[in-house]
Order: sequence, then structure tokens, then C-alpha cells
Amino acid sequence: MIDGDPDAMLVARCLEGDASSFEPIVRRYQRVLYNVAFRMVGNREDARDVVQGALVKAWENLATFDPRYRFFSWIYRIVVNESLNARSRRAPTSALDPDLPASGGPEESARSGERAACLQSALLRLSPDDRNVLVLRHFAELSYAEIAEALGLSDKTVKSRLHEARLRLGRMLEPRDFQ
Repeated sequence: MIDGDPDAMLVARCLEGDASSFEPIVRRYQRVLYNVAFRMVGNREDARDVVQGALVKAWENLATFDPRYRFFSWIYRIVVNESLNARSRRAPTSALDPDLPASGGPEESARSGERAACLQSALLRLSPDDRNVLVLRHFAELSYAEIAEALGLSDKTVKSRLHEARLRLGRMLEPRDFQ
């Protein structure tokens, strides 16, 4: 897959000794990886640490990347594993900082913040499998095919898991009165 794949070409250049070739990869994926990590761990500082750790791990293990597959799929798995490790190292917390822009005054801002906090809390209560497909689809905005590749699943399995995860998330959020 190296032919025409910019990530694979950058990885190949890194492996040939051009360390600066890793920087465009970091710039390309840092934000989406942070969003994934945040949705997995529920804490901004932990998410930053997870992404930083994942990028270091990716750099250290770059030689194990198989260019037949997408780089994002490979590094995504590293971020998920690092996120799960981070969650297991700390006690659950309910303090969430959604940092959402206020659009309709203090009352709307409070409702918006409450909705974001409830959603984040519900995401964190889901199983890692459910959380993975929801985060990849709705926060990382990946296609079904991209999710399938990232998780090593078939498209059909992704669609099924996503459907079931949405139902479970919906049941968790049902008792809430979101206006």
C-alpha cells in the first residue's frame, strides 16, 4: 500500500533515518487521536497524556507498522490500548469539563454543558467495544469501512455493533430531560 499512501511513505522515510518525517504524521492525527482518547478516558489531561504516550510508542515501534494497512488503524489501536490502560490506572471521576461554546446565554450554556457531561458520563459507562464504534463514527467521523479497518472487523459487524451501541447509549440517556 506504500504506492500513493502518504503515511506509509512518511513512515518509510522515518525508518530510513529521516526523523523529521514523523512530524507531518503527528500534525495530521494529533487532534483526532486526542478526541478519541478524551471520549475514552473522560479527562482532558489524561487524554493528552494518552496521545503523547501513544505517539511515543508509535515512534518507538515504527518498524512494526505493516504498510499494507492504514497507518491510522495502527495508531488508533495504540491510542485505544493506552486509553484503556489509563482508565485502569485511575479511579473513575465524575468531574467533566466539556468546554463547549456558549450560544444562548447562561441558561442555554448550563443546559448544553449538562448535556455534554451526561453524554460523556454515559459513554464512559459503555463497554469499550460500544464506546469504540461510537467514538470512531460520531467523534472521529470515520466511515464504516474505516472503522472496520481500524478495529479489524467486517463492515457488517461494525454496523451491527454501532446499532446496538446507539440503543444502549439511548437507554442510558432516556431518563434525562434534554430540552
